[in-house]
Amino acid sequence: MTTPKPAPADAMAWSCPEPACSPSVSPGPANRVGRYGLLPRLAGNAYIPLGLFARVPLAMLTIGVLTLVTAISGSYAIGGFAAGSVGAGAAVGAPLVGYLADRLGQKPVLLVAAVANSLIVGAVVALVYATGEYTSGRTLAVLAAALLAGATSPQVGPLSRVRWMALSRRLPRGQRGAVVDTALSLEGTADEVTFVLGPALVSLLASLVAPWLPLVLAAAMTLVLVTLFAVHPTHTVVGARSVGYSGNAGYVPKESVNWLKVAVPVAGMLCMGTFFGSAQTALTAFTGVHGSVDQAGLMYAAMGASSALASLSVAYWPLAFTHAWRWVLVSVLMVAGAAAFFLPGSLGTMIVVLLLVGIPVGPAMVTIFSVGSVIAPPQWMGTVMTALASGILAGIAVGSSISGALAQSAGYQAAFIVPLAAAGALLLLGLVSAMVLRQVKA
Repeated sequence: MTTPKPAPADAMAWSCPEPACSPSVSPGPANRVGRYGLLPRLAGNAYIPLGLFARVPLAMLTIGVLTLVTAISGSYAIGGFAAGSVGAGAAVGAPLVGYLADRLGQKPVLLVAAVANSLIVGAVVALVYATGEYTSGRTLAVLAAALLAGATSPQVGPLSRVRWMALSRRLPRGQRGAVVDTALSLEGTADEVTFVLGPALVSLLASLVAPWLPLVLAAAMTLVLVTLFAVHPTHTVVGARSVGYSGNAGYVPKESVNWLKVAVPVAGMLCMGTFFGSAQTALTAFTGVHGSVDQAGLMYAAMGASSALASLSVAYWPLAFTHAWRWVLVSVLMVAGAAAFFLPGSLGTMIVVLLLVGIPVGPAMVTIFSVGSVIAPPQWMGTVMTALASGILAGIAVGSSISGALAQSAGYQAAFIVPLAAAGALLLLGLVSAMVLRQVKA
């Protein structure tokens, strides 16, 4: 009996049924169809819209819980704590979901998460509408359910990025970098679109029908769409990984994660989340002075729109423009944009500033995810990608809290100091990333 010889890491190959994940993609067709046109050839035509809509429920969850709990309890404080519990649960649960996906494969983990999350979100609605006064015990039950809802939320965005990076390894080495940049640009745009679409959908449904409807719809969408994403043929390219031969994953060399290096992009995402949370909170205070707080969401969507469009451009940035220096450039632009937050004195001028600020934000997200993909070993990619996502969630909680306290005590001008500080910290981390990536072969 002959023992098979391990294949080198560069020769890793994953099996994936046709028509999705076709391994025969040559440079010629790639040039004819364009960079974004190549992606459906790699993953199948249904994958991109499925990956987009399967992450909408997560974008609805926090604002949906905030809206429902506030409306039924009549307390902004309880609603805020419930929304914070969702964020805290997601920040802790996301890396765990990623780790389990790396060890067990994405399909079983996502299927369990889809069912569990749907049931728990339903439990949140039931607890909120339970009869009786909002005693401390009932409030704690709602907060605990919200925490579990966040912790079990399926991490479609990060795990989709993992699939794209695995698919790119089926291509000739010279094409991989451009395909990864293109796929991550598309993923960044999908995130931005859903983070605009999710809150808008919650506001529309809650105001026109009832505050419970957004969460019930989110639970149903999670059950159906995340299940479809879980069983999509691309899940086979990132099956359960173990050292040695696997019929699905091929030979995977034993390689651990250097968490000191991973800490750099995770800290970068923490800064990005702080920027988002503090900017949104400060903007709410700004609209309260110059208009109505109800306009804050639509104002913030302006930044999301320009950010989504700018994310798509990263696919066409030259590969010679390295990730580290991209990080530095977009951080400088974010610092300038955050400084411009102090200038507007009306809603109209603030919209112009938000549109300009969004231009570097999307590429910054794409770049930091790209840095994470360079640093992480393939068999730990899900863990690292979800750790980056949890950094954003934790940062949003931190930024919202600090900015909210400053807005309450000193006004919106003081609250805008927080996004400026976050952008400055992101710039410093960009310089650190240049040193870290110097030691890593992309």
